[in-house]
Amino acid sequence: MDAVRPCPAGSRHRRTVIVTTVPAAVTAVVLLWLSGALSGDLPAAFWMTALLAVLVDARPYLVPGRRASAVVLPSISFTFAIALAWGAAPAIAVQLVAVAVAGVRLRHSLRRTLHLGLQHTAALAAAAAVAGAASLRLDDGPGWWDTVLICAAAVSWIVARYAIAGLVRGLTTDGRPPARRRRGHADLLATSALLLLGPVVLVAAGASPALLPLALLALHAVHRMVRWAGESERASRFDALTGLPNRRTLQAVMAERAPDRRRALLLLDLDRFRAVNDALGHGAGDRLLTRVADRLTAVVPAHDLVVRLGGDEFAVLATRVEDPASARRIAEHLAEAFSRPFPLDGTPVELSASIGIALQSGRRDGSTLLREAESAMYEAKQRGDQMAVHGPGAAEHTPDRLTLVADLRDALRHDPPGDGIVLYYQPQIAIATGEVVGVEALLRWRHPRRGMVGPAELLRAAEPTPVMRLLTARVLEEVVAQLARWRDDRRPLRAAVNVSARDLHAGDIADRVGELLRRYAVPAEMLQLEITESALMADPHRVLETTTRLNRMGVAISLDDFGTGYSSLQHLRRLPLTEVKIDRSFVLGMATDAGDAAIVRSVVGLAESLGLRAVAEGVEDEVTWRLLAAAGCHTAQGWFHARPMPAADLADWLGRYRPVRPGNRGEIDSASTVKTSSDEGAGWPPSPAKR
Repeated sequence: MDAVRPCPAGSRHRRTVIVTTVPAAVTAVVLLWLSGALSGDLPAAFWMTALLAVLVDARPYLVPGRRASAVVLPSISFTFAIALAWGAAPAIAVQLVAVAVAGVRLRHSLRRTLHLGLQHTAALAAAAAVAGAASLRLDDGPGWWDTVLICAAAVSWIVARYAIAGLVRGLTTDGRPPARRRRGHADLLATSALLLLGPVVLVAAGASPALLPLALLALHAVHRMVRWAGESERASRFDALTGLPNRRTLQAVMAERAPDRRRALLLLDLDRFRAVNDALGHGAGDRLLTRVADRLTAVVPAHDLVVRLGGDEFAVLATRVEDPASARRIAEHLAEAFSRPFPLDGTPVELSASIGIALQSGRRDGSTLLREAESAMYEAKQRGDQMAVHGPGAAEHTPDRLTLVADLRDALRHDPPGDGIVLYYQPQIAIATGEVVGVEALLRWRHPRRGMVGPAELLRAAEPTPVMRLLTARVLEEVVAQLARWRDDRRPLRAAVNVSARDLHAGDIADRVGELLRRYAVPAEMLQLEITESALMADPHRVLETTTRLNRMGVAISLDDFGTGYSSLQHLRRLPLTEVKIDRSFVLGMATDAGDAAIVRSVVGLAESLGLRAVAEGVEDEVTWRLLAAAGCHTAQGWFHARPMPAADLADWLGRYRPVRPGNRGEIDSASTVKTSSDEGAGWPPSPAKR
């Protein structure tokens, strides 16, 4: 048996045209015959009006939206006039033919054309009923009362049409409540203008049918208004570059109720996208973004939403998610789409994305969901992973944590330096000579209600937010100002400051540092910036660019917490580093764990071979101090010598300190830890987290 060949699209369309137009024409003929139009009872003005109604619907007006009621037919100006003057039957007859023409022009399905025809039939019947019941009389020219009746008939038309549209939509959605969409009022405004143009058409027809074509100018003006409104609506809800829905659309969709399903928001941030802009130009970057949008649209099902949030950030709202595992499978599917290079001007561009996942359920709003997805994406970048799921118990997003960030922002903007947010300084000791070669600036915050907030909690709250940049700006200015005071007191010290991934990715930190050094006349070699491996892995290209600029200025760069991140050793070779800091987790166990001791010795040897300083953190006893000396470590930092202390206490400590070398056991006591303030007592953790 021969296989059944699929029907070509052209053949299907021709069948739809026949099935649509033939019944409409037959129905129109019947209605016109019943109304007496075919027997010559209706004047030439009717036929001219009917002809124009059919002709103008060859170019219907489209308002952005998916509902049938979003189609505005210019023929309603003429059919409304016919209903007022000659009754419902001839008006409905003409309207059905016009609807069939519009359906063919828009390539609507038979179902949607019937839907549109039903709406307009009910609307004209309602308008004619109001006009007839109120005894509208237009023979002697309309008066003020007639104007009121015409407006009432127009309102009846609008109410009847949208009532039928809502009824049909309710019957075809299994009783589910329709999704609430914020829509513009372009369709309602255009419909009102066209209906109220009907009486003008009627008066012109009564004066002379030759005046009727002049109504086309007014229709053109309405068409331009609808088109402008549609373009404005689209511009507000769609991204101009990629054509994808934008952040506003995403928020509107997330605001809709979805009681019968769970949704997940997946936020994608392109990795190393800036390298494309730098290498190929912003035009190529824009074309690459459109390629990304096309690929995401191709791999995401139609029932989900693909959005461009701005810059190199995209989002996917998945509407059929059961649990975090299924959300991860969707993320893996998206990541797989990035495994193939993107063709760009003949050059295949390798691209990846960090994906943050947040699940929506219950009454959580869209803003919360978006914030959680952004935090998860940032966490993925920090860890060097491709994706991360926001956990339901994540402390970063509790109301308490959000309040803490808000209080921090307020303190940074209004509190004077040293009032609540203060800096402590921990000395760094050259192991070979025992001399103080520098300090590290560590952050403390005396919250007015919470008391002392530890640096670990403070940074966990601030780092995923823009407040982190405000905090870094405050710390940098205070440290550089302190360096200037030490220089004036003839105690030149090098100070190290930790900077976050957000600071390095912003790109302007080099400009800010340069401006501060010039303002306070501080030599660049007195300042050192510490970066972490997690910040490095989030975007190595951007970090390399920023650190290179700082290095050229003379600012030293230190790789902090070395050994705990995910970077490869090539970064030690590529980055313009001055030192590596061995993480305290290895140093603390040197005396009792042979593995930790071996790791420390290996890092010291690696640093030595690359010409870098090796700094050990967390040195808290004499045994560790001597083991580091035996390993050849250059610098030590920890409570064995001094706790972190305010700048004033540091000056006193420096006055009492005498250099201690590993061989001078008798001098150990003179270098022991000093207690500098009441908040550094027993309540403070013995291994303070650092800024």
